[in-house]
Amino acid sequence: MNSDFPRIITLLRKERSISQKKAAADLGVSQALLSHYEKGIRECGLDFLVKAADYYNVSCDYLLGRSPEPAGKTISFEDIPEHNPNQKEQILANGVMASFNKKLIINSTTVLFSLLQKCGSNTLIKEVSLFLMLALYKMFRIIYSSNPKNDSHFFTINEVIADGASDAAMSICEANAKAASKGVTVNGGDVVKSMDNTIITTNSLSQDYPGLSSSMLNIIKNSEARIQMMNPPDMK
Repeated sequence: MNSDFPRIITLLRKERSISQKKAAADLGVSQALLSHYEKGIRECGLDFLVKAADYYNVSCDYLLGRSPEPAGKTISFEDIPEHNPNQKEQILANGVMASFNKKLIINSTTVLFSLLQKCGSNTLIKEVSLFLMLALYKMFRIIYSSNPKNDSHFFTINEVIADGASDAAMSICEANAKAASKGVTVNGGDVVKSMDNTIITTNSLSQDYPGLSSSMLNIIKNSEARIQMMNPPDMK
């Protein structure tokens, strides 16, 4: 049984504020059967899949979790907007993956910081920024230390200490960011007073960030695929 379908049809219905009773009537099934589909108790047939895709105006591939794009489009390097419209990304030899992922990350970061500004919390912006900086710092140190000719004195903190300490610092940033997002004050910082500006749906991402939303949706899909590789399939 496809594990993404129940989650996605439930998400689409709730994003559109449609009751389960109305959706079932519109789709020509009983509410009990639709409930079973949404809970993953029963698997739907092809006819219902196509009906649901038409009803929610998405592709069958999206409903089945095969594509992060509602339209079912497979994103290519050329489809991803340049972070600098005046300067086309130069692809080095064997560097297509690096250039592709760089675009995804830069565009998704643009979306993330736009959402952070809407939250209106300096604490949240600071903690998220520090978390990302620490992640970049860690990865840079790994690349730097891959060549033994690179002098370790380039960094102030010893490599043995830096690895665990940066993990700890990232955990603190994550905890502080979660606190601020939930209205909990930490060390006198401010908090997110209202989340009305950050109501996020599949449609709102596409409307608010045309072009950029594809990068964020692909980041989510790729990240969750990696997480699922390390965990049993029933972790959802």
